[in-house]
Amino acid sequence: MLEHGGRLQRAIEHYGIPREAWLDLSSGIAPWPFPLAEIPPRAWARLPETEDGLEQAARAYYQVSEVLPVAGSQAAIQALPRLRRRGTVAVVSPCYAEHAEAWRRAGHLVRELDEAEVEGQLDELDVLVLVNPNNPTARVLPRHTLLAWHARLSQRGGWLLVDEAFMDNTPAASIAADSEREGLIVLRSFGKFFGLAGVRLGFVLAAPTLLRALAEEIGPWSVSGPTRILGEACLRDVASQRAQTARCSAASRRLAVLLSEAQLAPSAGCELFQYLRHADAAGIHEFMARRGILLRLFEQPAGLRFGLPANEADWLKLAAALDAYRKEQA
Repeated sequence: MLEHGGRLQRAIEHYGIPREAWLDLSSGIAPWPFPLAEIPPRAWARLPETEDGLEQAARAYYQVSEVLPVAGSQAAIQALPRLRRRGTVAVVSPCYAEHAEAWRRAGHLVRELDEAEVEGQLDELDVLVLVNPNNPTARVLPRHTLLAWHARLSQRGGWLLVDEAFMDNTPAASIAADSEREGLIVLRSFGKFFGLAGVRLGFVLAAPTLLRALAEEIGPWSVSGPTRILGEACLRDVASQRAQTARCSAASRRLAVLLSEAQLAPSAGCELFQYLRHADAAGIHEFMARRGILLRLFEQPAGLRFGLPANEADWLKLAAALDAYRKEQA
């Protein structure tokens, strides 16, 4: 298993700090879950059916005409490499590590590239994979760049796979509206923006032929009936979406200021997290963990991701720990 954020139980056991004393900032997930829709008994008793309202709500939300719900975008990340014969795949790195791993497991030759290297190698690739906004660096590639890369790939039957897991807060930067172009695949995560990662829901936006092939590869009933009801309700809840967008934006700005005041100015950030590239990332991670604050540590390059605190008590706990770190370094 690859390293991920959100592994609080492991930290509890390692540091001997009880769960209720932890502030978990290791995942880039909005800390304010959307209201839960009432789940009727039939959702638990019957096999889930497609086109029950979830697909319609997702099409409207993403402004597309084709969509495939999956059990979290991770399900698509693992299945998509099996739809192509073995070839050369580039992953713009650093990014979510499951992408490169999935293509390697399926037997493809995987190159991990910096974005500056893409132009020079694009014509040698069968597939280009990237995360936008990137996790963890928060870098955003412009739409015109992505579409130009897609055009070059698609001329040779290649794919551009864009993981937009953190795009909900900034939809203007999305290329979802172009996802019906052959060879362009967009992944969207549900849990991060809606604060409901535990329901395991995601969406694939692509041309109809590819979505049919992917649906056959994944198999039937991949998204449970209760999850379908929750997902539809959240995708249609425009008022809560507006409130979440504003709340995340304000919290992300506040977090950037707090880190800067502690002389740990973020290298970059998006609406759901701030990213700090730092030579002593491991030391900062350990310092915070001993005080019951869990961050996401990255080794190559050395860095930390700070998620958003949920309430004022969380902000005070983080501020006190950052102040202690600043004084220790003085």
